[in-house]
Amino acid sequence: MIPTPYYLIDKTRLAANMAKMDQLRTASGAKCLLALKCFATWPAFDVMRGHMDGTTSSSLYELRLGRQRFGGETHAYSVAWAEDEVDEAVGYADKIIFNSISQLQRFADKTTGIARGLRLNPQFSTSHFDLADPARAFSRLGEWDLAKLTAVADQISGVMIHYNCENDDFALFDRQLTRIESEFGDFLQGLEWVSLGGGIHFTGEGYPIEALGARLKAFAARFGVQVYLEPGEAAITGAASLEVTVLDVLNNGKDLAIVDSSVEAHMLDLLIYRESAKIKVSGDHPYMICGKSCLAGDIFGEFTFPAPLVVGDRLSIADAAGYTMVKKNWFNGVKMPSLVLRELDGSLTVARVFDYADFEGNLG
Repeated sequence: MIPTPYYLIDKTRLAANMAKMDQLRTASGAKCLLALKCFATWPAFDVMRGHMDGTTSSSLYELRLGRQRFGGETHAYSVAWAEDEVDEAVGYADKIIFNSISQLQRFADKTTGIARGLRLNPQFSTSHFDLADPARAFSRLGEWDLAKLTAVADQISGVMIHYNCENDDFALFDRQLTRIESEFGDFLQGLEWVSLGGGIHFTGEGYPIEALGARLKAFAARFGVQVYLEPGEAAITGAASLEVTVLDVLNNGKDLAIVDSSVEAHMLDLLIYRESAKIKVSGDHPYMICGKSCLAGDIFGEFTFPAPLVVGDRLSIADAAGYTMVKKNWFNGVKMPSLVLRELDGSLTVARVFDYADFEGNLG
């Protein structure tokens, strides 16, 4: 048995998501770029590469990874580029997207050789969390003044509009896209491409992919643009788990089980957004599943199991692909989960094991 903890990436589940990706690309004519900010575990890229058109990044390092490990179209975005980063970025990117007009103009001379774009903030979004809401008050994410955008239209070929977040409601997507058409239509008419960002949960169960495809196709035809999407979670929905082992069981008013992993270190978004992990078992025996770091709130959640837990039991924490491996950290020196791939034939491949040298090297 492979020692825990480890992230188990299921290529068969990835392939199922990629089939839906192909369906949408065919129905819409849109190009789909993997959002590396969500998932950048490149040993799994071989299953995705033939079904996505490239990658989109949020930093120079993500950009380089996308170019070197994924290929296809490579879009470069950053909330703020440093001078020396732009010099290197233009060597990897097909398109560079600036967050502000000031950065667009500051780096105009350095970026004449590639397509340039701006981030357009429509001032609304589907986010349920202020922390992740790009349209929050005083947001630094993009430009929204139409007059200012129009004034620099001749300096760009497209825009990126990221306003969806785990949006599984096609009707809501349709309404908000209609609002974008209404408020920014004349400006969009003069562009070559429009990225509608990520956050559209079209690989979810029962999502009307054909309707989404038709809506995107109509948008592209109306404005004469190439549409891009930047799926992150949609690309890896249900494709990975975090495999852990019970190290101790105790009762402090509730039955608790401590596992050889940490929410703080390995599934940080659960703490940030105060959400529970997912364990797909149930029964009559309730336990609070706890991480092993010294953080008091390092808790995966409360679940029920078909039998009492004992030391050595293995648990599988579901939906562990998105915003986990890209955010994992060495807090408390807790052992970093290995990366394991379940191949299409069902066999397991250990892609990476982390050890003390990785811990030490990360700190000095």
